[in-house]
Amino acid sequence: MDFELDDEQKLLRDTTRELLARTYDAASLAAVKATPRGWSEDMWRRLAETGLLGLGFADEDGGSDAGPIEVGIVMGELGRRLAPEPLLDCVLVPGRLVADAGSAAQRGKLLPAVVGGELLLAFAHAEPGVRWPAVDVATRAVRQGDSWSVTGIKNPVPHGGCADVLVVSATLPGGGVGLFLVAGDAVGVTRRTYATHDERRGAQVEFVEATAEPLGDTAAGVPDDAIATIRSAHVYAQAALCAEAVGAMEEALRLTVDYLRTRKQFGVPLSTFQALTHRAADMYVALELARSMSLYATMSLADGVADPMAASRAKLTVDRSARLIGQESIQMHGGIGMTAEYAVGHYVSRLTAIGHTLGSIDDHVRVLAADVAGHDMVDVTGG
Repeated sequence: MDFELDDEQKLLRDTTRELLARTYDAASLAAVKATPRGWSEDMWRRLAETGLLGLGFADEDGGSDAGPIEVGIVMGELGRRLAPEPLLDCVLVPGRLVADAGSAAQRGKLLPAVVGGELLLAFAHAEPGVRWPAVDVATRAVRQGDSWSVTGIKNPVPHGGCADVLVVSATLPGGGVGLFLVAGDAVGVTRRTYATHDERRGAQVEFVEATAEPLGDTAAGVPDDAIATIRSAHVYAQAALCAEAVGAMEEALRLTVDYLRTRKQFGVPLSTFQALTHRAADMYVALELARSMSLYATMSLADGVADPMAASRAKLTVDRSARLIGQESIQMHGGIGMTAEYAVGHYVSRLTAIGHTLGSIDDHVRVLAADVAGHDMVDVTGG
């Protein structure tokens, strides 16, 4: 199996890297994160013009037919630069739900506008007090004649405050979970936006009998149970988060190694102290392990396998590596690593946020442990 990028994938990586590097330095990035939205609309337009918003979508939906590997390449570059644009939250995850579960009319109406950067989506699924991987929701969908409405509270909704259309999960009258489209400015929708510790944006969204359109072909009158679709979208999102984390870890390690080479103590560079170089070597090993598992998750998706257990194994390993690299980066930088003016602390903050998105380390350990009984015993004795 060839793990090297082909020429087109290298061009995609280099184009994305150049675009982000040309736009963002420390000062411009801080200025953009301080705006109400927390990301640049100008950069969003450039991502659309370059075709990066169309990755992961079929050609008939306005996309480029690129797959998970290409998505992972772009997510890695976003992580490397700490770019705050909500590609995952406003395009990839909710867009995938529309592509997988939406009717032809819904896909034709929404996806080309999303790919063109003209429409923002958000997936309103998580609810207060509910831990991943539960998919049951307290939000309720009610049918009133030929129309539907939803009532409930969703929090956190990543970048839900700026979304034009919300993809909302709600319990159906007969059981199961359906997906509904709700306009962000609809009557009965209240959004409270807040900043997260990694300088992104989340929202609490309350629905009170908000008019909703079932996602999918509802000729039978009742939406299909979407639990499998939601789980598949979570697998896709976890793989993308792993790729973003690897990009952030690469840069955190680079900053740390550069600091060890240039910062002097007792008249010599810190890199001359063997204990510190050993710790840097451990960081490198953790990064390569994370890179391998991220690639494993991405290539599984590229082969058409959306396996939640494979995604959990990958994210558990990536999150553990991120914790080690983040802690060591701060420790070896000393006090400067905790300052807002220095980049490494921002990388650690983003890695920490990724580590608590769609399952923490403890969550994935619990899920994988519960799945052990479903596997055959391995005889290592040779008998």
